[in-house]
Amino acid sequence: MVEHDALSATRDAYDAVAPEYAQLFRAELHDRPLDRAMLGAFAEAVSASGDGQVADLGCGPGHITSYLGELGLVVFGVDASPAMVESARQAYPGLRFDVGSMAALNIGDGELGGVLSRWSIIHTPPQELPAILGEFHRVLAPGGHLLIGFSASDDPSHPTQVFDHAVAPAFRWSPDHLAAMLRKSGLAEVARMVREPQPTDRRQFQEVQLLARKA
Repeated sequence: MVEHDALSATRDAYDAVAPEYAQLFRAELHDRPLDRAMLGAFAEAVSASGDGQVADLGCGPGHITSYLGELGLVVFGVDASPAMVESARQAYPGLRFDVGSMAALNIGDGELGGVLSRWSIIHTPPQELPAILGEFHRVLAPGGHLLIGFSASDDPSHPTQVFDHAVAPAFRWSPDHLAAMLRKSGLAEVARMVREPQPTDRRQFQEVQLLARKA
């Protein structure tokens, strides 16, 4: 019941703000060269490993899904919020967007060359995250890559910290702790990027992106 309530609450919250969210974030990559660099590295890694399909999980209004398509990937988006999916379909009619949950993906075993999870795990209660990482591993083909982004915890004694997110309850994670969880799920870290908070950022947290590979 707790898992269902957490997912339902997050979905309903994003449904309520979908138009504003799409407007706010549609051009976010323009001023984020480091993010573009990591997405480019992810795209190259996927292509080098066999160029399989990529799923953007927690795709929101679809702007990053579209960017990955521009980088040459065969990509589709998945989001729990029907309103977000509808917004993405309207903005990018040439791409596929599905309503779905990261905890139970409607994707076959080993179907994907890549998985992008860009700040989509931050609303996941800590006890549920191992199962979601297991889903990422399940749908990736051998040699497939995961790029996962999240806000970093700044307290080494607490691998997860709750923070005040504008839309729904959210969690920050210790990068080393999350990398260890990925290893336990069969996903080996390849690289990480840590971006320090900038004066113009809404939240003064480190942002972390981990690139991992399925053996």
